[in-house]
Order: sequence, then C-alpha cells, then structure tokens
Amino acid sequence: MDKQFTVGVFAALFAAFGFSLNFIVPFIIGDYTTFDFALVRHVVAALVGAMVLVSKKDILRHLTLRNWLATAGLAFIGYVGYFLTVTGAAIFSGPVVAPAFLGLVPIVLAIVGNRREGSLSWHLLILPLGLVLVGLLLVNGPAFTTESLRSDRSVWIGIMLALAAVALWVWFAIANQAALAVRPDMPLGIWSALILVAGGIQMLVLFPIGAVFGLFQLPTLGFGWSSASSLYLWGSSLSLIATVAGAWAWNVASRRLPVALAAQLIVSETAFGVIGGLVVHARWPTEIETAGVGVLVVGVVLAIRIFHREQGHPRQALPQAC
Repeated sequence: MDKQFTVGVFAALFAAFGFSLNFIVPFIIGDYTTFDFALVRHVVAALVGAMVLVSKKDILRHLTLRNWLATAGLAFIGYVGYFLTVTGAAIFSGPVVAPAFLGLVPIVLAIVGNRREGSLSWHLLILPLGLVLVGLLLVNGPAFTTESLRSDRSVWIGIMLALAAVALWVWFAIANQAALAVRPDMPLGIWSALILVAGGIQMLVLFPIGAVFGLFQLPTLGFGWSSASSLYLWGSSLSLIATVAGAWAWNVASRRLPVALAAQLIVSETAFGVIGGLVVHARWPTEIETAGVGVLVVGVVLAIRIFHREQGHPRQALPQAC
C-alpha cells in the first residue's frame, strides 16, 4: 500500500478518535458547562499554536494577511460556529437526537467531495456509503423514536441547529482542503497552529458575551484551582489530544486523501464515540449497537480497499460535474 495513502488513512482515523472524545465531555466537567470546557480547551490549544508559531519565526515572517484571514475563517466555521450549533442542538433537542443528525456528516461530505473531485465512480461508492448509512441508523435508532421526537424540548429547533452543524463541518472540510491545495508548500504544523490560535482568540471574544447570558459558569463557580481543577485538567488533556493533535491529523489526511474517502473514515468517530460512552456508563453494548458499529467498520474498511484499488489502477479523468 502506498505510504502516503497509508499515512493519510491512519491520520484520519486518529483525528476521528480525537474528535470522538467530545462525546464524554458532559460526564467529566461536573457543574461547569460545555461552554466553560470549550473556553479552556480552545485557549490551551491556542497557547500551543502560539508556541509553534513563535518557534518558527522564519516562516512566521513570510505569512501573508491572506493566510491569517483564511485560517481565521476556517476557525470560525469549523470551531466556534460548529461548537455553537452543536451545543445549541443538544440544548434544544437533547443529547440523543443531535448526534444522530451529525451522523449525516460523512455521507454528505463524501457525496460533495466526490462531486467536486471526481475521485471515484459513483457506482463504487454505493456499497460503502450504504453500509455507513445503515450503521449510523442502527447506532442512532433510539433518537428517532416517537417518544424522542415528541419530547418537551423544542426538538425541531435542535434539529435545524444540528443540520446547520452538518453544513458547517462539510464546509470546513472542503474549504480547508481547498486552502491547503493552493498552498502546497505550507507546513501542516504552521497551518494547524494558525487555526488553533484563531479559534482560541474567537472563544475569548465570545466569553464576555456568553457570560452575560449565563452560558458560562466559571464566573459563578470560580476560576480557582480548588473548584475548577477537574475542568482545567480534562480541558487541557482533551485539548492536546482532540483539538491540537486532531486538527493536525485531519490536515495530514486532507493533504493525502480524497475528500470522499476522508469523509468515510471520519465516520469512525461514531464508533469510537459509542465505545467511549459505553466505558463511561460502564455497560456492555446492546445487540443493535454492536451490529451498528460492526456495519460501520465494514463500510470504512471497504471504502479503504476500494480507494486503494482504484489508486493503483488509475482511470480516465472524470468529466467535471455541471
């Protein structure tokens, strides 16, 4: 298997693992809110990004205003905007319905990515995408019960916010890959650091606004170590794994893999998330959950095999979609 392809696959899987750690956040932050957690997480990530930039002063001097603006936009779309819509979806529709709709991300991203790039014949995508869809439906089936959809929450507002989150993440993935494609000499570490710094600054700007509306509990519960140590420790740990390492890994995958394949690899975030949730709740998976994760894994493995086979046997370039 081609080394670049292999590196891209493992990078996408690692990014999915890092992103999946977000599913355990509500169970480890105590009385603090997800907004508090996001603030700590993104500020720590921004500090790491700043250290990377400072250590590369020779490259930093050659960065253009366009680079800074591009990464600031990507940070807003993929970090702040995505976080706000996901959190809003969870608030309005609960912790089950919102993640279920976010499962649409790999399906939509694979379709949009393949339409843009023409990296694979559509008939070859049908089976892996179908398996991924079935796996997602099995894992998230409880979200679509009559009881869930008739809950007292403003569930339909949550669904709209979840769909907005799907759109933002797809936009981020496509825009990020396009930005890297026109900057082939841009070091991935520098690009990731720019996005992290921009995301941290934007979260700091959001903090006083959110505090006025009571979205943050830090001003009330206290910033001191005695009260917020768990928030700081978990926020810093997941920042390094999920945000810093995850962002870098996703950029590695974005440069080495077609969007249509990266999208199907990121679906493993759901499988990792289910496993993490089971560990937190200290229970075994149900038969449906086991089947869902199994089908997801089969779909991902099949996608990797198909893309690798096609990479080894290049076809005529597909015509551009109208």
